[in-house]
Amino acid sequence: MARTLFQDGDRRELLDRVHRLQPGTSPRWGRMDAAQMLAHCQVPLRVALGEVKLSRGLIGVLFGGLAKKKLMGEEPFKPNLPTSAEFVVKDRRDFAREREQLVTLIERFATGGPAGLTRDPHPFFGAMTTAEWEVLMWKHLDHHLRQFEPA
Repeated sequence: MARTLFQDGDRRELLDRVHRLQPGTSPRWGRMDAAQMLAHCQVPLRVALGEVKLSRGLIGVLFGGLAKKKLMGEEPFKPNLPTSAEFVVKDRRDFAREREQLVTLIERFATGGPAGLTRDPHPFFGAMTTAEWEVLMWKHLDHHLRQFEPA
């Protein structure tokens, strides 16, 4: 069974990993520092909760469904996947504040359950089922936590 934020044990493990992060940790790949990564991880959760509305671009319409099928598999996300400009964080961020906001969003996502999810299509992947939102959010967070965990 896929790991998700709706499963208490999965969510607790992921939150423990968030709390173990240190502000000065260097990434294993990519350009973001730890605070920027925490801010970046908030955007997809806000999209899933319907707080951020992004329009669907042509690339998403053409390739989003294929990419979604590939990313929903058992394999974790690979390093250096392309990121839409709306999800990129380049400015300096306060680590403690970003971590607190991310933890709050993870808890809101989990406690809201399926009823708390947007009915709007994902800006790249298109229409999403509850199971797809669950898996996508967990895998995205896991991906970026692996980015900052020791090899």
